[in-house]
Amino acid sequence: MGKKVLVVLTSVDKMGSTDKQTGWYLPEMAHPYKVLVDAGIQDIDVISPKGGKSPVDEGSVQAFKDDKVCQWFQKDAKAQSLVNNTKTPGQVKASDYSAVFYPGGHGPMFDLANDTTIAKIAANVYDAGGVIAAVCHGPAALIPIRLSNGQALIKGKKVTSFSNAEEDAVKLTELMPFPLETKLKEMGATYTKAPADWQEHVVVDGNLITGQNPASATLMGQELVKKLK
Repeated sequence: MGKKVLVVLTSVDKMGSTDKQTGWYLPEMAHPYKVLVDAGIQDIDVISPKGGKSPVDEGSVQAFKDDKVCQWFQKDAKAQSLVNNTKTPGQVKASDYSAVFYPGGHGPMFDLANDTTIAKIAANVYDAGGVIAAVCHGPAALIPIRLSNGQALIKGKKVTSFSNAEEDAVKLTELMPFPLETKLKEMGATYTKAPADWQEHVVVDGNLITGQNPASATLMGQELVKKLK
């Protein structure tokens, strides 16, 4: 098993058949990325289903314009090169990586939730003893992951993700292909969330780490570093 970290971003920039812009959520990529780099973990590759420039959620750029880590990320040449020149799944091999990380944003709900090619890469990393981490809507990408025993990765696992209540609060439930919290429960995961919306909440179950929302991104990154160290 390699020592690199593989970050998986969405290729989707519109919510379903609407014109509503989406993509990956800036702090959910920027904060864990900064935690990894600060811990000396700099061997990071980024892929997306289509490769090339992965769309950032423009609303997240606006909402976090005063966030120091997000400002740093947007100015960091290496970080920008990684997200603007993502590799395709065919350009990487699972044996090079010790972890796979899925940032959120609503984009993953529309592509990564059904992407069996990327799911297979993640399954191989996990089966070899690697770590899988996901935050907010990133856990949508866990849905298609089947392990070598044929079982869904999340079956019987403790997880969290963006909650149905939070989705309702941002008034986007109707635009989603499915409610993420509900789907994870239906697949046999034990789902928990913070006592109140928007609070930090991270769940670690063996080598699976999930964070609930943007507020959970830094802690999720820290838990990932702990596993990698």
